Amino acid sequence: MNRPALDIKHLEMIAALADTPRVTEAAEKLRITPSALSHRIREVERRLEVPLFMRVRKRLRPTPAADYLAQVAKRLLGDMTRAENDVRKMAVGVRHVVRLAVESYSAYHWLPPFLRYLRDHEPDVGIEVVAAASKNPLSSLHERSVDLIVISGEVNRRGIELQSLFEDELVFIMPSGHRLAGKNHVEGSDIVGEDFITYTRIPEPDREYARLFRPSNSYPNWTETVEVPEAIVEMVAAGLGTSVLAGWAVETATDSGRIVAARVGRNGIRVPWYAATRTDEGNEDKPDLRVAGHLAKWCRQHGSLSGGK
Repeated sequence: MNRPALDIKHLEMIAALADTPRVTEAAEKLRITPSALSHRIREVERRLEVPLFMRVRKRLRPTPAADYLAQVAKRLLGDMTRAENDVRKMAVGVRHVVRLAVESYSAYHWLPPFLRYLRDHEPDVGIEVVAAASKNPLSSLHERSVDLIVISGEVNRRGIELQSLFEDELVFIMPSGHRLAGKNHVEGSDIVGEDFITYTRIPEPDREYARLFRPSNSYPNWTETVEVPEAIVEMVAAGLGTSVLAGWAVETATDSGRIVAARVGRNGIRVPWYAATRTDEGNEDKPDLRVAGHLAKWCRQHGSLSGGK
């Protein structure tokens, strides 16, 4: 087998330059001098016999080859870091690590009680939460940066195995003392002109835009797009607007009285949630599949993820 031309230090340099095109900043990140960084760049280009960067006003402009290498470098460095962490966990009895992410949300009040449940049933399996995968969970699953995702709504099943977890109702959230706070449910006409904060402007077929706003031709005043639902809760609690979010994810805030929730539409909008894993062939007893099964059973016992808080 031929030995790779590049070492770990070269991959770290390529990844750093992808994030920081200024030589001085990249060198500082790598804890080397700018001249050492320039030497390392020339060394890589000499080994590969391919130009990787062009200098433009104290910045390095990557060539297509450098862009490609940066993607590979970040993936390999991430795999190496995860492998090292996994090996350390093996020393304390953890034989398998399942990397988990939750679509869009970073509400993990349910995780500690579920982990206690899981340790009773799978003591040699550890869980690692990959928060960065919440924005593109399906891509992260296919790319193997996560092993299990908690995802909602319509899901493309190609290459994915789904286990049903629970159904959850979307809720319209508002600050306490809001003019709609006493209503059991809100209609489209109720929210016309309301300052509205959303985590995505992309209409989804089973959510409030398609099921409430568009049919009634009633729209709120779209004021902010905030990609972190937990930040939306804080903004709503501070009186900066209203929103629609998953009921299980905001239950802690509603129970504390920091915000008020109402049903979205007279009949409500219910959304199914699933545990999704890859359909890898040749191994039916996969740790990620077992964890998904335990999570499904745990959710049935508690009603949803919120029930275990």
